[in-house]
Amino acid sequence: MRLMSYPKIELHVHLEGTLRPDTLLAIARRNNVALPANTPEGLAQLFRFTDLAHFIEVWLMVTACLRTADDFRQITVDYAGEAAEHGAVYLEGIFAPLQLVRRGIAWEEIYEGFCDGAQEAREAHGVEVRLTPDLTRNATPEEIDASLEHAIAHRDRGVVALGLGAFELEYPPHLYVEPFRRAREGGLGSVPHAGELGGPDAIRDALDLLHADRLRHGIRAIEDPALVEELATRGTVLDVCPSSNVRVGVVPSLAEHPLPQLVAAGVRCSLSTDDPPMFDTDLTTEYAAACSLGLDPRGFYEAGIAGALCDERTRNGLVAIGEAYDWSQLGAG
Repeated sequence: MRLMSYPKIELHVHLEGTLRPDTLLAIARRNNVALPANTPEGLAQLFRFTDLAHFIEVWLMVTACLRTADDFRQITVDYAGEAAEHGAVYLEGIFAPLQLVRRGIAWEEIYEGFCDGAQEAREAHGVEVRLTPDLTRNATPEEIDASLEHAIAHRDRGVVALGLGAFELEYPPHLYVEPFRRAREGGLGSVPHAGELGGPDAIRDALDLLHADRLRHGIRAIEDPALVEELATRGTVLDVCPSSNVRVGVVPSLAEHPLPQLVAAGVRCSLSTDDPPMFDTDLTTEYAAACSLGLDPRGFYEAGIAGALCDERTRNGLVAIGEAYDWSQLGAG
């Protein structure tokens, strides 16, 4: 039984970080952006993860090539197609609009591209896509105002939540209580990054101060048994990205990943790729990794439904997909 054959939900993928080298090269040429390599093979070598600093360098190189609404539309549709090949039926895509605005791209250009891509993804690949733009932690008050204004204004185009990204250690959650209050009042969910580089205190602050509906990563909760119990009681879903966690060094190896302990404690965990080509992964690889730890793929699908910030019609459709699939056949391997 191929792992890709069963349905999957992905709640944590940075759309700018989904570009494969050949697509990146085509977009760079279209926008007259010079790259350090001029072949897909050469770029693939640059994509090989070495450390977090290198990852950030590559991520900045990639995002510097994205200039137009059509670029943002294309990367959303392309990734939906790739994820569909691995069984994805629902995605929540992350993007960092402020990083693009700071390079001179208009807010509307960015949002129209990603929102058009989400709509086209459904039509072209049958994948439901919702959008969860990140508020960049080093944003100025003026940039925060603009970030909130545009995210809230695009609720009817598929934007469902506000994230909080980058610089987790330098800019803790308590600095963003007011923006997240305004986001909630504007009808958006709360999906901050917490508990990847930051420890249990950062997770507690994300829950208590930012009223997180879901946590991006959150795996360092394992360091605090009381917090693990609280997450299980709350039903808070963690977006777990095993390959990313190992590559970045949050955990030493897959065998030492806390995912099995979290699941055993009753914490709802979904599986995601984070930045798939940069971490040399895909959804099938992530599920294979989790299954190698003795975990049940159906549980991840059901956690994905619980964590998805979609409308009830879409949620009911996801439930129906899960109920229609014969999960018992996976036991045969």
